Amino acid sequence: MFGFVCAGCGAELTTPLSQVALPVHAHQQYGNGFQLPVLMESGTFAVDPEPWGSPYRPWEEIGPDEAAARGIYAPVHALSDGAPGAIVIAPGDTCGTLLIPEKSGGYCCGLDRTDDPNMACEACGLPVASRIDDCSLWQSVWLVPNAVRRLPVDDADSAPLSWTELMVEGKGTPPIEPINARWGSRLGSNHWWSWSPQWEAAAGRALAHLLAASEGRPVTVPDGLIAQVFQRALDALLPAGSPARRAVLAGPGRPSPEADTDILLVPAHPQTGEVWTPAGPAASAYLVPLPFGVWLWLAFPEPHLRVPASGSMPDGVLRDDPPAPRPRHHLFQADPGAFRHTLVRLPAVRSPWLREILENLTEHMRAGLF
Repeated sequence: MFGFVCAGCGAELTTPLSQVALPVHAHQQYGNGFQLPVLMESGTFAVDPEPWGSPYRPWEEIGPDEAAARGIYAPVHALSDGAPGAIVIAPGDTCGTLLIPEKSGGYCCGLDRTDDPNMACEACGLPVASRIDDCSLWQSVWLVPNAVRRLPVDDADSAPLSWTELMVEGKGTPPIEPINARWGSRLGSNHWWSWSPQWEAAAGRALAHLLAASEGRPVTVPDGLIAQVFQRALDALLPAGSPARRAVLAGPGRPSPEADTDILLVPAHPQTGEVWTPAGPAASAYLVPLPFGVWLWLAFPEPHLRVPASGSMPDGVLRDDPPAPRPRHHLFQADPGAFRHTLVRLPAVRSPWLREILENLTEHMRAGLF
């Protein structure tokens, strides 16, 4: 485990933390005015390897050659020239910090990173972090990489869990969850059941990989929930007629994929971010990463189980709660930001047909695909 201290005076800024992979939805902006929960689980931190935050440089100033050297293969509005390696933690895991009053700008209902950094070391006043709690953004604190130092706090064995251990201890991420539509409303909270923002971000990244793996041919996925998530967009974005490529779920605890499988939807390790890889003939298939919790729910759907009753009901009686309602407002839509972020970082986007999909992303959003 590690703790982070101020680079200026050495004061402690966090509780002890364990490193995990950066969530796919770390920079997601979800809807308009919605209240999102805390991004990171308490006791964990993640590192963003890419530059993030101000200053930004427009595409016209950067150009394709410099962008390609940074792993960007299609035009974007702008790229950050900030320092890479920002560390994200849960707000409750900070200590010894104060908000900077003159840096408390936000967009709508709270703080964003417009005035970053907006938190200072309480001991010496050095700006060390940015607090985010605005609507439609995941609540988090981002430590400035050049303003903090990481120090080990104990000698405990911090080896990541094996895939076998993850299958025992891991938990799936439900595809449906209640969304809070009001932020600080006097009328109280207004929840409705919706597709999970985490699933939408995961699908945005995976869809970009599926298109790249398609080689411009149709792609099929298994029936059921996975088809609800991907098939409508794949059918709309890929041409019909030619022989389809087949994508299947693969990973720990699943049957070995067949040798002629073209694409595998596989889990990414939640601690290391490493993608599960198959052995044998399927090793040459294109691997599409999914967050472990999303993959686990797709690979091993959790049944609707009755739960023990409490209160005045007799011991041993089970309460048969109804399952979570299905979303009422729309079919599943992949997150466009996660899709764009991933696709511009895949060399395949240089293909004219993929570049056309990227350039028409706004039209695809209006059509309800994103």
